[in-house]
Amino acid sequence: MGKFYITTAIDYANSTPHLGTAYEKIGADVIARYRRLVGDDVHFLMGNDEHSQNVRKKAEELNLSPQGYCDKMAQEFKATWKILHISNDDFIQTSEKRHHEVVRDIAKRIYDNQYIYKAPYEGPYCVSCEVFYQEEDLLDGVCPHHKVKPERIREENYFFRLSDFTAKLKSHFKETPNFIRPVSRRNELEAFLGRGLEDISISRAGKSWGVKLPFDELAVAYVWFDALINYVSAVGPIGSEKYNHYWPADLHVIGKDITRFHGLIWPAILMAANLPVPKSVWGHGFLSIRGEKMSKTRGNVADPKNLAKVHGADPLRYHLMREVSWDRDGDFSEERLVARYNADLANDLGNLLSRTVSMTEKYVGKELKRPTNLTMTPELDRIKKTISTYKAKMENFEIAQALEEVWSLVTQANLLIDKMQPWGMAKDQAKKEKLHELLYILLESLRWTGVLLTPVMPMKMGELLHAIGAHEQESMLIEKQRIKPGEKALFKIHLVSPLFPRLQS
Repeated sequence: MGKFYITTAIDYANSTPHLGTAYEKIGADVIARYRRLVGDDVHFLMGNDEHSQNVRKKAEELNLSPQGYCDKMAQEFKATWKILHISNDDFIQTSEKRHHEVVRDIAKRIYDNQYIYKAPYEGPYCVSCEVFYQEEDLLDGVCPHHKVKPERIREENYFFRLSDFTAKLKSHFKETPNFIRPVSRRNELEAFLGRGLEDISISRAGKSWGVKLPFDELAVAYVWFDALINYVSAVGPIGSEKYNHYWPADLHVIGKDITRFHGLIWPAILMAANLPVPKSVWGHGFLSIRGEKMSKTRGNVADPKNLAKVHGADPLRYHLMREVSWDRDGDFSEERLVARYNADLANDLGNLLSRTVSMTEKYVGKELKRPTNLTMTPELDRIKKTISTYKAKMENFEIAQALEEVWSLVTQANLLIDKMQPWGMAKDQAKKEKLHELLYILLESLRWTGVLLTPVMPMKMGELLHAIGAHEQESMLIEKQRIKPGEKALFKIHLVSPLFPRLQS
């Protein structure tokens, strides 16, 4: 059993989750569930980024303390993730004591290694991003993300000698091809590295909401510096048994807009503190709504809780993972969700389950034993090939492509029914054994469809596996599979209501 530590970006606590946020968390959850499926010891971390000055302002507007507001928002986020069947093992708030202690520890290590110094700074500052920008990073003088003109701020702050790590990062990129993925994100960061890195501020002056720096109790850590360290503080303290087991992280899942922070600044911070860097960072694309970028100010953000309530959490998870390749941008519309639900889930998979269960009970009974001699070896080989290709896709985080492989199994099973027409075979006593074998192959196809789709639709696939009597634990571990394709001794049929009732457009 290997270990697999996976994290997501932590979310600003000044607003509730929207569909774009949920897309990231669902994708990470699919990977975490897959790693459990192959027998790994998985630790899946999510959380909230709470030391933003925007969070403090929001709390003041509501007449709440910053901590009281953050605790309230943490419950809102946790409730959303529960509705969406997110299986995180930990949820960190950056206001927690465990986080403060590790931030101070890492800051002290970097300071002692002489990578931190104090100096005045003046530059454009986006209040919404809470980021100082270089002039060349602005688009026509405005923030590239919020499209507003930054304020010009002058402060005396503590700086991190990021410029000292240009060569080290170039070397790490060269030695570790999969450090930044997909390739498009890696190319962006390599181009940025080529221009050379500049030192950056890691503190804010005159702020009280945040982590106090150990070498100057009057200064607090800049929110982005503090936030990045959550990945270590969640398994800390440094040197503990938990830290030694899980760190470094195997995969950071983030949005493409923060790849510089996670792909350049974060590893440099760790290098400066003499700590191991994460093994891989995945920068996923963005979701748009009907071709427009999601924006709360534009009023075009979808509420994932409402979508899950209307269409079901598992169908929503399936649609997002199947419709949008995890390495690029994609678009969402409720009409496409309904269309894919009806085509893939209701028509293809739902009908396959319904027909197979009904025919098995009608022609054989509630129990179907493995045929003594299996002659339909091409069909079994197809299942084995699907499992192998699916695993390769999932190992490379190609979730949409992995789902395509599974759907080929569903399609082939439906074609097999149409081709062999079991209702006709049932009328011919000479074809009784062949009918038995056909039903067995269909149930095996459904069993493996249920196993392989479990990371994406955990609840619905539990129902599917129960319907065919294949929900034993050994069916859920691909690597430790004791019952391989064609080896299941007995299926026990349970008649169920339609797994995916059709939705009205």
